[in-house]
Amino acid sequence: MIFNSLPFIAFFVVVYGVYRVLPHRGQNVFLLAASYYFYAAWDWRFVSLIVASTVVNYAVGLGLGRSERPRTRRALLVGGVAFNLALLGFFKYWNFFADNLRAMFGLLGWHADAFTLSVLLPVGISFYTFMTLSYGVDVHRRETAPTRSLLDFGVFVAYFPHLVAGPILRASLLLPQIAAPRTTTADQVAEGAWLLLWGYFKKIYVADNLAHVTARIFDPAGSPSGLEVLLGSVAFAFQIFCDFSGYSDLARGMSKLLGIELNVNFRFPYFVRSPQDFWTHWHISLSTWLRDYLFLPLSYAWSRRLDGVRWLGLRDDVWIYTAATAITMVLGGLWHGAAWNFVLWGAYQALLLILFRLATVRRRRRRRLGRPDVALGWHDLPAVAGMFALTCYGWLVFRASSIAHVGALTTSLVTGFRPSAAALLESGLPILLYAGPLLAVHAAEARAGNLDSVRSWPRPLRYTVYVALAYLIVLFGDFEGSEFIYFQF
Repeated sequence: MIFNSLPFIAFFVVVYGVYRVLPHRGQNVFLLAASYYFYAAWDWRFVSLIVASTVVNYAVGLGLGRSERPRTRRALLVGGVAFNLALLGFFKYWNFFADNLRAMFGLLGWHADAFTLSVLLPVGISFYTFMTLSYGVDVHRRETAPTRSLLDFGVFVAYFPHLVAGPILRASLLLPQIAAPRTTTADQVAEGAWLLLWGYFKKIYVADNLAHVTARIFDPAGSPSGLEVLLGSVAFAFQIFCDFSGYSDLARGMSKLLGIELNVNFRFPYFVRSPQDFWTHWHISLSTWLRDYLFLPLSYAWSRRLDGVRWLGLRDDVWIYTAATAITMVLGGLWHGAAWNFVLWGAYQALLLILFRLATVRRRRRRRLGRPDVALGWHDLPAVAGMFALTCYGWLVFRASSIAHVGALTTSLVTGFRPSAAALLESGLPILLYAGPLLAVHAAEARAGNLDSVRSWPRPLRYTVYVALAYLIVLFGDFEGSEFIYFQF
């Protein structure tokens, strides 16, 4: 079941109706059963994986909470991390590494006829594995108290609104809400209704309509011109933003109706000046996870060993940032999928972050304190446009089917660029039609500095926006029920 399908809408209506009449513990039991049913609708065989992940990580948390011996606690943490990484590595990366190992042996003239398995990718495994990983680390750091309720922990892991595509929630945010009795306020109902409307608009009207443009231009069998590649990259930038942030809005909206608050996962990633600002607005739950559990631990470990070291005129903190960023972003790219173009995309993002850091390290003292990271003034337009162009090329790498495809698209973009009225009409006009209304609302929100500021607009204007969005969804939305892009990750 996907959020933009009639079976899911019927499922949620039933779940919501039953949920509202149950007492607190009954709500948790029902949420767990509904979440497992939701996950089983994808492939019932993988329910056992999420149950195993729940039981093992629950036991690790209990062990960490009961033990005071550093060696025992370290062994429990290592065991929990190893289990989660092994689960993720086997189901997500087995085929990738086996195929690449076989190809490498072939280049060396060796015949590799090793036993391999065709492993299916369980939907959402990247998201719930990162959640359970962070739970064990937080309990080990004594930043989160381990829960003693297996039921509550099961709901934390399997909670269906965010299960298959995030946000990647922390135990400190979600577990207390699961453990405590919940009430749904009138404000939460209003906010949830707006998020559902906005999320469905992003997915059904913007993302799924632009998907037809990007599918044609990024077809590996095609030969698009440079202008078509440019337009296709812009179209995909809005498609993936509306597809993924639309899912997050729907998850937040449903959760508000259930009396549960989820963290914001997207803000205004295309109105920023730098890669650093981009990653504070794009997939925030992943970027903060990578920062807290990979980048910062690496940086702290190396800072103790490289204190005071200078090389090529740069301080130790620059080299530490460079190395930690490169490792973090390459692994972040690999998290998105078992393919080399995702690794290349992560390396590209690391390069942007490092180059911008090097460009600003010598003039940091001249930066204005308190400068907002979202820029909508005319004087900021060149920086915002330049950052958007760099982001769009990153999406070209992300959307391509292979490294060879990246090379072909880049070559066409650089050497095959020529004006074409047909390309503008066929690809450029849909971008204006489908992304235009989104940008109008989004720019108003960004200028107000409030992600959901539409609800504070004057009533006539607010209701006009509501009716206009519903009108566009019903009359021009794509109701084929296509899956969300991040389901494959």
